[in-house]
Amino acid sequence: MKFTTKSIHIGEEPNFKDGATGDVIAPIHLSTTFARDEVENPTAGYEYSRSLNPTRNALQQKLAAIENANYGLAFSSGLAAETGVLMALLKTGDHVIATDDLYGGTLRLFRKVFAANYAIDFSFVDTSITEKVEAAIIPATKLIWIESPTNPMLKLSDIAKIAIIAKQKGICLVVDNTFMSPYFQNPLDLGADIALHSTSKYINGHSDSIGGAVMLNDRSLFEKVQFIQNSAGAIMSPFDSYLVLRGIKTLSMRMKQHAENSIKVAEFLAQHPKVKKVIYPGLESHPQYELAKTQMKGFGGMMSVELKGNLDSTKKFIKNLHYFSLAESLGGVESLIELPALMTHASVPLEDRRKLGLSDTLIRISVGVEDVDDLIGDLEGAFRLV
Repeated sequence: MKFTTKSIHIGEEPNFKDGATGDVIAPIHLSTTFARDEVENPTAGYEYSRSLNPTRNALQQKLAAIENANYGLAFSSGLAAETGVLMALLKTGDHVIATDDLYGGTLRLFRKVFAANYAIDFSFVDTSITEKVEAAIIPATKLIWIESPTNPMLKLSDIAKIAIIAKQKGICLVVDNTFMSPYFQNPLDLGADIALHSTSKYINGHSDSIGGAVMLNDRSLFEKVQFIQNSAGAIMSPFDSYLVLRGIKTLSMRMKQHAENSIKVAEFLAQHPKVKKVIYPGLESHPQYELAKTQMKGFGGMMSVELKGNLDSTKKFIKNLHYFSLAESLGGVESLIELPALMTHASVPLEDRRKLGLSDTLIRISVGVEDVDDLIGDLEGAFRLV
């Protein structure tokens, strides 16, 4: 079954048995609890919606299918999914190797919660250089955590090579695949143990649902993460599950348009006299362009752009845009723009931002699916007013 067919049908096959109504889409099951006919036998395996809910179960089947996984779990947010993985797999004294250029919320979770309160040791390295990952491994290393591409510098890590190293050392490899979506990149096929997403982004695609997902193949790992999901109660609601189920149906079509628009926007910006640098995996100027072509099926809808000028001129440029909403998040059908130094990565210490190249004039763009001529015209109009 091809990707688009899976995204429409898996988890939502009409049921005609036992008086079922043959729903073409999974209905929203709002019941918190489920009655049983016999004490020993939960009805259809459902007991209490925190443990399992029919709508969430349908979504979890679809999430697994689109990421080529055996199992999927839907959480209340991307950070809840991250917390579930860390709680399931780590204990005090364990060591984690993580990408240095992480989403600010992930970095905050690692440093200010797990490191500060639970004595988990983190080493932040440039995972785009595979040798640095291997060099950072110590006997206590239990987890390698990478974003590829990273947020916001869009550095790529060689997932397949890192997976080989991780397996040789008995270390679990987690890949945050949010930026690419399962349509353009499949970390499990490249050897990763866990693929993780903020479903709030491309998977849902309409900026109206907060959620997270974990997809994996190993049953033992699945049971550990599922236990934490149930124990901590970090579950996606039935209504959010319904929204994400609906969003996934158009994921392939949306991702194609995101990518088609993005390369045109990136090429326009790359030649603009008021632009210092464009970071987009689909440009030959990207340091890991060749890796992008082999590791990914497309280049996605995210880019970072460093403007010439200063913070004030950058803020003025952003303010004069009309179709690019100034907002955090990404991956919706609408185009968004933000200033990481003051928004998504404001919690990252200034010294760390400078090391990463995250300057005050760096903007992050989530290119939507609008008419690309309108988007380019909007950018050009804003440049004229700076």
